[in-house]
Amino acid sequence: MAEPTALLVGESWQTISFHVKGFDLFSSAEYTEAGDYLEAALETDGIDTTYQPCHVAAAEFPESREALAAYDVVILSDIGYNTLAIPPETFSDGTRRPNRLRLLEAYVRDGGGLLMVGGYLSFQGINGRANYAGTAVEEALPVTMQRGDDRVERPDGAYPQVVAPDHPAVSAVDDDWPDVLGYNRFRTDGDADELVSVDGDPLLAVGTHGDGRSAAFASDCAPHWGPMEFVEWGGYPRLWADLVRWLAGDR
Repeated sequence: MAEPTALLVGESWQTISFHVKGFDLFSSAEYTEAGDYLEAALETDGIDTTYQPCHVAAAEFPESREALAAYDVVILSDIGYNTLAIPPETFSDGTRRPNRLRLLEAYVRDGGGLLMVGGYLSFQGINGRANYAGTAVEEALPVTMQRGDDRVERPDGAYPQVVAPDHPAVSAVDDDWPDVLGYNRFRTDGDADELVSVDGDPLLAVGTHGDGRSAAFASDCAPHWGPMEFVEWGGYPRLWADLVRWLAGDR
């Protein structure tokens, strides 16, 4: 059987800073990609991973079922609804383009795998700006999102508890998890399975949608919610690789 293929989307940002020194002001800009932690974890386990940072996904995210079907699993991490919902041609020129969120839902229903990883622009996110609640992506995921700002900040650390240790997505993962420093709050759907919890809220939930599988991981795969103790944890590569393999199913 061929190794699974994954499309990792998001985990990038640009920072513009203004520096004021007395009378004078100047600005600086910085570009950051944080997808390398997750990408390396998957590639190390033999999972062929294509990475699209946010600005690349805006223009190049697949626009057909056939293009999406080239991947066994799609991973959305810290990329908001607007980037996928408003193609550049639509925003700039008023050009009609495919609805990529509905395509994602159909892709899962047809047998694909979908994972959303938490962050400030995942699920609902900071000030609700990720804005996935009520969309086709929420329909495909095994959770119901909290409306509004869904962040739970835990700078003191919150310890994950594995509640379904026999599930293949977590059965081989070291159960001594490091703390996370925050997460998005959502509710596991009644027909889905909660595998890991944190402070009484779901941390990892999985389920099915049509012929496909989906998962929601409430915290981050990189700093700051995923502290260095998490990304350097021995169970980190096993967690993501086994989760993606479970999502891929027999594809």
